[in-house]
Amino acid sequence: MIAEIGHFALILAFAVAVFQMIVPLFGASKGWSSWMEAGRPAALAQFGLVGISFACLTVAFVTSDFSVKLVYDNSHTLKPLLYKISGVWGNHEGSMLLWVMILALFGAAAASFDANLPPRLRARVLAVQASIGVAFYAFIIFTSNPFTRIDNPAFNGRDLNPLLQDPGLAFHPPFLYLGYVGLSMAFSFAVAALIEGRVDAAWARWVRPWTLAAWMFLTIGIALGSWWAYYELGWGGFWFWDPVENASFMPWLIAAALLHSAIVVEKREALKSWTILLAIMAFGFSLIGTFIVRSGLLTSVHSFANDPERGQFILGILAFFVGGSLILYSFRATAMQAKGAFAPVSREGALVLNNILLAVSCFVVFIGTVWPLAAEMFWDRRLAVGPPFFNKAFTPFMIVLAIVLPFGSIMPWKRAQIGRTLRPLRNALLFAAAVMLLVFAVSTGHSSMAVIGAGLGSWLIAGSAVDLWQRTGNSGLSRLARLPRADWGKAIAHAGLGVTFIGVSLLTAWQVEDIRVAREGETFQVADYDITLVDVEEVPGPNYTSTFATMRVERDGKLIATMTPEKRFYPVQAMPTTEAAIRSSAFKDIYLVIGDAQQGGGWAVRSYIKPFALWIWLGSGLMALGGVISLTDRRYRVAAGAARKSRLAHPAE
Repeated sequence: MIAEIGHFALILAFAVAVFQMIVPLFGASKGWSSWMEAGRPAALAQFGLVGISFACLTVAFVTSDFSVKLVYDNSHTLKPLLYKISGVWGNHEGSMLLWVMILALFGAAAASFDANLPPRLRARVLAVQASIGVAFYAFIIFTSNPFTRIDNPAFNGRDLNPLLQDPGLAFHPPFLYLGYVGLSMAFSFAVAALIEGRVDAAWARWVRPWTLAAWMFLTIGIALGSWWAYYELGWGGFWFWDPVENASFMPWLIAAALLHSAIVVEKREALKSWTILLAIMAFGFSLIGTFIVRSGLLTSVHSFANDPERGQFILGILAFFVGGSLILYSFRATAMQAKGAFAPVSREGALVLNNILLAVSCFVVFIGTVWPLAAEMFWDRRLAVGPPFFNKAFTPFMIVLAIVLPFGSIMPWKRAQIGRTLRPLRNALLFAAAVMLLVFAVSTGHSSMAVIGAGLGSWLIAGSAVDLWQRTGNSGLSRLARLPRADWGKAIAHAGLGVTFIGVSLLTAWQVEDIRVAREGETFQVADYDITLVDVEEVPGPNYTSTFATMRVERDGKLIATMTPEKRFYPVQAMPTTEAAIRSSAFKDIYLVIGDAQQGGGWAVRSYIKPFALWIWLGSGLMALGGVISLTDRRYRVAAGAARKSRLAHPAE
């Protein structure tokens, strides 16, 4: 009965979304206030109904209701409760239900919190948001029903993919979807603005918090996925330029560009057409990511489905929304005249350069991701585009971006002088140069990657500190504490990017890797550490068996840690997983992996010493924290200032 309630609630949510798509939009065109206001209760009702549907599916997973096909295919009675719950979205159908629930959540939030929006704009935003929901409700109901029943249910299920039975992957998809789907709000605002034919500072102020929230969630989701790959897959890497990794990274880059571009619209009423285009493309890349994961065209450990027919449906949704909005953009873009002129050397100019670098870097990632597919389709050639291409083609843009960011942060609007901008950054330059010299002195083989990366990261961190100090007017710490939260958020996010630069460059340049066959009781040396394989035993788990190794790590005769890497086998899925043992510290990770037993005796063992690994995720956390702090700034949370400006400029609304 629970499954039927969930299915019925989903169909009702579909019907409400159709109502929300048509009535407010028609009311806005006619100026009928009651019809425009109908969008708000409809958005709340839609979210309530899809929430009920999602709750019903969750109950089916928690109670192991194997009469529901989705539960049978992705769960097992012996599975821990956390993974029964995460099994709800650890598959194609459940993940799409989560997708539309988050979409409805953002629509309900817009209906509840954007009370200062002009009624026409709000009605159109809610209608566009509902139209996206209509398309995906139809996709779920007609091609991906999560509530399909089995006539003769089995006593137990097939279990969840063992790679997904992990805390990192339990929380990674919801955060990623909050980012993916959150960009739909920027898209809805963009299309609503195109319909109205008006983009102004008030519009930019309203769209920024939604974009910032989506970017923040994407940052957390990408970081969780990277962290999971680091400790779960057993190869010791944190990023492999996998197609699905790229699918989440591309909208992150465009969203970052949109955040910076919206600042120019808000402060100077320039770059209006470009900002609208970025809002369309940010959500477009989110839809591209949804297509990549579910079409089966590109294979990945992260893929949810391998069904070309369902992929065609998503491709149709992508073509309709992105193509339709671009057609509308082509008619309306010329009407959005920029009001503020500016010199190339100015904060506006720096933000334009920032946008160019982010957009081109996104294009590079996109080309590298789809090029193997294009080569196979058009030239019948099988190509592999891997990390060497991305590292060489993508990295230069990030280097230039890191150089530019501190300059752009302290430049004045409209016109700047390079000499005057450099003056307050002298100490930041000296600090970055000192760090580069230090890293060069201690580098084995004098790795240029370590020196450049550490220098750029230090430059970003020091530049963020200078930016904060400049905003106080050099008036002291008391003024620093009273700065707007958005200023603090921006500085922390830029510093977080610098921390990530340092982590990535030093880990890549300085890591030590050792792969060998070791026997129980044998000691071997890796870098400055003596590692002993004490013993290996078979240990039963709740729904797996584990090859459980005990390894002792010593340095200069002192015990550093006793570590226990595992290799698990899940009998239901007949699939092994690697559970690396990691001892993390502020400046170094010791990373141990136990492999298979060898025919001649002994065990395959991989050992890594990974300097500054923790800094990668510390930097990501700081970037997300910067977003949270900025969102708590009342100016961005409720757009009070923009609302006042809009009411003065457009009193008829």
